[in-house]
Amino acid sequence: MSYEQFAYLYDELMQDAPYEEWVNFVKEKSQKYQVDGKDLLDLACGTGELSVRFAKEGFSVSGVDLSADMLAVAQAKAQEQGLPIPFFEQDMASLEGHEEFDIIGIFCDSLNYLKSDADVIQTFASVYNHLKDEGIFFFDVHSTYKISEVFTKQTFADAEDQISYIWNSFPGELPNSVEHELSFFVLDEQTEKYDRFDELHYQRTYPIQQYSDWLDDAGFELLEVCADFETKEPQPNSERIFFIARKKPSL
Repeated sequence: MSYEQFAYLYDELMQDAPYEEWVNFVKEKSQKYQVDGKDLLDLACGTGELSVRFAKEGFSVSGVDLSADMLAVAQAKAQEQGLPIPFFEQDMASLEGHEEFDIIGIFCDSLNYLKSDADVIQTFASVYNHLKDEGIFFFDVHSTYKISEVFTKQTFADAEDQISYIWNSFPGELPNSVEHELSFFVLDEQTEKYDRFDELHYQRTYPIQQYSDWLDDAGFELLEVCADFETKEPQPNSERIFFIARKKPSL
């Protein structure tokens, strides 16, 4: 199975993801922090599911992802719904050729796929350079608790008629990192046999204070840290941490 086929498979596997909660979160917090414009950059946009939803809510959306196959799915999805969303194949740590945006978001724990401190630091700098003064940066990450207690040394599985999977998670070599070994079994309706497709994914996170320090170093004012789509402060067992930061004007 090609990665392009996996890109279509991704939407099937993620159909229960709380996309509307991400959209509502951004809308509510943008209003709270008085963001005037609606130019939004969806970094690591994948198959464009959030990009499309933001566009339907009146945002002027652009999408960036490193995977050409994911972007092909995103472009087809936007065209099918008549949405003029431009998509670009770029690394979020080295954006170039874009106008400045009112809002930049890295959603669905995509930041956790960066492998080093330097990658995160460079991404924050890249986001800063592409935000308007006073622009807002949203991102969410897995908590250290989720990486170490929920994922590590766990096996997840699901068996459906069309798609089944086995997902094993192992500790990564670096602190607060995890390796996911995924095997998918997808029904080929012509042969009535299942094709197997294997994927290896690596994720790494950091303590909240580390992200806060990097944001400060990059020139951001940290406005809010919350967890699990709620307004309360993160708890020891919170799984998804949300950061909202404002670009300080350069001197």
